[in-house]
Amino acid sequence: MAGSTIDHLVAVTIFLGAMLLFISLFNQTLQTAILYQRHRNLATKCSDLMENMFLTPGVPVDWGKSNCTPTGFGLQDPEFTQYRLSPFSLMRLQSSSGEPVYYEKTGLYYSNVTVGFGNFLLVPYTETINYSAAKKLLGVNNTYGFQLTLAPIISLSIAENQPKNPLQLSINVTGTGFPLANAALTYCLILVDLAGGGSYPKYKSTYGTTYTDDRGSVSLDFTEVTSENDNYAFIAYVYLNGLIGIGYHERVTSEKQYIIPLIDDFAERRVLIAHSYDVHYFGPPEAELAYNATFVILAEDFTLREVPLENSTGKVGKVNYGWGKPYGVTTIPTYNPGILIITYRKSAVEGGVVMMPWGLSSMAFPVTFGGNPIGQEWVATDVRQVIVNKIAYQAKLALWSLEGYQVMD
Repeated sequence: MAGSTIDHLVAVTIFLGAMLLFISLFNQTLQTAILYQRHRNLATKCSDLMENMFLTPGVPVDWGKSNCTPTGFGLQDPEFTQYRLSPFSLMRLQSSSGEPVYYEKTGLYYSNVTVGFGNFLLVPYTETINYSAAKKLLGVNNTYGFQLTLAPIISLSIAENQPKNPLQLSINVTGTGFPLANAALTYCLILVDLAGGGSYPKYKSTYGTTYTDDRGSVSLDFTEVTSENDNYAFIAYVYLNGLIGIGYHERVTSEKQYIIPLIDDFAERRVLIAHSYDVHYFGPPEAELAYNATFVILAEDFTLREVPLENSTGKVGKVNYGWGKPYGVTTIPTYNPGILIITYRKSAVEGGVVMMPWGLSSMAFPVTFGGNPIGQEWVATDVRQVIVNKIAYQAKLALWSLEGYQVMD
């Protein structure tokens, strides 16, 4: 009898242990299934959110060209359909990559997208759409976080192999991980003349067309550059099978005192021309800078066509550092995307050139907008190929849930 009771107790114990093990395994399997479904829903939400951003222009449709705060968030170019984005709406997104810039003379902070020395895009925070506002307009506030990145599909790396007699530049063109062979390349060399314009600098342009070799490379010589102290900007456009990319390179002789353009008003197309000492103080000596601003747009033959500024060829003026010294002002004459080119002169032998895109794609600037996905439990991503005013970009949206769910042991 005692042996039978012990057998029953052992059997019940084993049965209960098996039941607990089964329940634990079933519970974990169920949690895994629920988590899988949530991840799948997150991926679907990511695709839907990207479609919503890229296939609607927002409300109002021209919010990228105005100072208004949109009531509906969308990045599509209102003049086109499909995946063609507005270069001006992208300009108004508050960058989450560069450090903000403070300009004391206006008392404002500026969203900073700068691609190397001399290539500026600074937009006042008062004119930008920040991450929190975008989440509210998209209806994902407090439920999802996201990060939107756009990068040009075609990239051009430009290096100076020889500084003078002649200037020799090498260009390497790559697509998404491979060289762009036998692609047409149209270029423009902007050579700054510090002395020929009197007190104000001027420049002359040289154009040409060539093709990349089997490795996506090409070498160019410019005999007009006779000194390593010559200031210049080089802009190149490459195109193949409907894909267009852009690259640029500058050489200046005044790197601590230079011109910084800042967007002031989108609706009025107004740009401020600031002295670098008011933004980044490098220490004495301080100097007045004379400048000559010119606006150019890309023509159908990939040459840069000059558009008059304020009823003249360009906008000339002088700016100095410190209080009581006013900044310069110029007005972009059109909403057609282009490049604001500003040559500056510190002395007869020191100066340079800086550029600012009017319309983000004019200089193929990248975009990083939104939160930081690092450290999130699960991040869904979706990718699209888009066109921003002829320039091909790859857009990537990363989305994560703010619930922070995970499988429990």
